[in-house]
Amino acid sequence: MAAREKFSFVVVGGGIAGVTCVEQLSSQLPSADLALITAGQHVKTVTNYKQVSKTLEEFNVEEQASSVLENKYPNLTIVHSAVQSLHTQSHTLETVDGRIFHYEKLCICSGARPKLLTVNNPNVLGIRDTDSAQEFQKRLSEARRIVVVGNGGIALELVFEVEGCEVIWAVKDKAIGNTFFDAGAAQFLIPSLDASKPETLIPCKRPRYTTEEASVGASHTFTADRNLRGRGSGPTESGSALGPDWHEGIILKGAQEVSRRVSVEYECEVEKIISTDEQLNCAAQTETGRSWPVSVQLTNGKTFGCDFVVSATGVIPNTDPFLHGNNFLLADDGGLRVDDHMMTSEPDVFAAGDVCTACWEHSPLWQQMRLWTQARQMGWYAAHCMVAQVQHEPIELDFCFELFAHITKFFNYKVVLLGKFNGQGLGSDHELLVRCTKGQEYVKVVLHGGRMVGAVLIGETDLEETFENLILNQMDLTPYGEDLLNPDVDIEDYFD
Repeated sequence: MAAREKFSFVVVGGGIAGVTCVEQLSSQLPSADLALITAGQHVKTVTNYKQVSKTLEEFNVEEQASSVLENKYPNLTIVHSAVQSLHTQSHTLETVDGRIFHYEKLCICSGARPKLLTVNNPNVLGIRDTDSAQEFQKRLSEARRIVVVGNGGIALELVFEVEGCEVIWAVKDKAIGNTFFDAGAAQFLIPSLDASKPETLIPCKRPRYTTEEASVGASHTFTADRNLRGRGSGPTESGSALGPDWHEGIILKGAQEVSRRVSVEYECEVEKIISTDEQLNCAAQTETGRSWPVSVQLTNGKTFGCDFVVSATGVIPNTDPFLHGNNFLLADDGGLRVDDHMMTSEPDVFAAGDVCTACWEHSPLWQQMRLWTQARQMGWYAAHCMVAQVQHEPIELDFCFELFAHITKFFNYKVVLLGKFNGQGLGSDHELLVRCTKGQEYVKVVLHGGRMVGAVLIGETDLEETFENLILNQMDLTPYGEDLLNPDVDIEDYFD
């Protein structure tokens, strides 16, 4: 039987949550023995961290050799192996290479894996880590058409970044980016798929917007060609995770001359994925005079042949190695349930990041979304909770869980999401104020009982700190009415 290696703290997972956790543990308890167990040779680290406001933060994610961490923290041992099993009663876990580790406190930060449309199909790719991103880049370089399925962050980034390849984008919703935006914001972003420069309009003083929803089964096609620089075809009737800027370091170019051609298929899902052998009687085989390695049949009745399919339909928490023989409580989404101290239902076992689900009573202005910012925040807070428990000290829920706040970039626009930015959980009991300048900015405010509870800011609005304060202060904004978004009023100075 293998000898047990004993550590005060063991953290599983080399992503942002796990690395942030061990960094905090190492800093706070430099004499404690720590182990980080990760299957890869590299770890994800936070760089260029910037606290933008009380709750908003920006940072880059870099992949570094694990030796960088070990050199920085002498009390840290990094184990390159995957977890085979966990035994919470004996406080031990075993890795696939047969080693056994005893812990006093354990934090599971194993992340999540792509929710693939189908498994073991070489023509269906999920993009989650560096290896899968490189495989995607390699396959794309020889592709003339791909089908992207999904409407979250990865899908939004892909369809905008891919060049030299036709993209069929299948979304189950009435508008793109439903995870982050409403139909108005989607309408603002859609022209970015066309290379033509958008017109610059003076924003309306009366906050209002209209949306033109595609009918069920309809598609929108956008074409951008560096040589033509012309208007696209317009609407037609035909039909451990990566970093937040994962696509900036790689060339996402297909085999065609066209810069960008995206066709959006709304309100549909994948009915069937058809292999080469099954295509003999499929119309997709001859639709462009050539056969395709794979075809996708959608629920709107359309079938598209393509070189490969990108499955970007969400993630599944990586809990499998930890469940057998233990009594973990799981949330409805499959994540490990954690309380307001990041504790699971098993003693001395904490969890942070995508693998866990926050099951404490949330602030009315916060919700969990499996994003990089929350992975870092959870990893940081979990470490502090572990230290507090060891030192028998009380600890309060960190302020970052008071207000949901996220900064990202979509379609080359800065995007800030605050609070209940899509009116989550409010039903019809809320009011929207919207200001939109085509090609420049989109500002949406969510009001509940006359108080701001959420906001979406697209573009360089410089309103994030002001709106953050208004949401946190819960000031009654009823007297200001529509002037709240009047472009002639300097709202930053007004509420300074």
